[in-house]
Amino acid sequence: MTPSTPNLPLLHVQNLSKFYGRTIGCHNINFELAQGEVIGIVGESGSGKSTLLKCIAGTETPTNGSVFFNSSFGFLDLIQADEILLRKIARTHTGFVTQNPRDGLRMNISAGGNIGERLMANGMRNYTQIRKIALDWLERVEIDPERINDLPSTFSGGMQQRLQIAANLVCDPKIILMDEPTSGLDVSVQARLIDVLRKLVAGLRLSMILVTHDLAVARLLSHRLYVMKKGRIVESGLSDQILDDPREPYTQLLVSSILKP
Repeated sequence: MTPSTPNLPLLHVQNLSKFYGRTIGCHNINFELAQGEVIGIVGESGSGKSTLLKCIAGTETPTNGSVFFNSSFGFLDLIQADEILLRKIARTHTGFVTQNPRDGLRMNISAGGNIGERLMANGMRNYTQIRKIALDWLERVEIDPERINDLPSTFSGGMQQRLQIAANLVCDPKIILMDEPTSGLDVSVQARLIDVLRKLVAGLRLSMILVTHDLAVARLLSHRLYVMKKGRIVESGLSDQILDDPREPYTQLLVSSILKP
């Protein structure tokens, strides 16, 4: 493996677009993500934020554009990379947390198995070591380690989401992508999940792209914000700057909650 290049951004999205016939998913998106930075992508429902995230994750194929990633395999365009390399990167360099944790977990295997599965995919075979790491990660996401053998289906929604986060972070990815991770959770459960995420971001110097309709979540977790409307970025800047003094009328409406996400 070649080391990542320190003078280049961790991620550089360039002219990224996705069209569904005449319908715009996202159009001409450009931004960079630095090591240890959290970017929030906000906008009302249908603004294109989840489509953009899926194009970056590789679960949607963009119509055009590039996603340059500063990986240990070199500075490469994920859009042009072959499938074998993409699978390696997905196992070792990136994580993707889905809105519904049931889509990101294997519900028929134990909590420890969900965490250990990615370790095994990266070549670890020592059961004792795998179990020890899984126990540690359950603690880090505030799940009782005694539940290591329990199925995720017996967990609450907030616990399932925290388990999905642990399963994605166990192999120390460079970037984690999150699609509405707090959606559908009640306020107290959201608060606990956000607290866990803030600790992990700070402790791991984690880079994250967070898609959310919740501006309070965006403020708490994101360093910078990108506001999307009809597939395009209409405003960007530091999170506090955007939320305290929005310039664009659309962002002003979002912040004042006139537009319902």
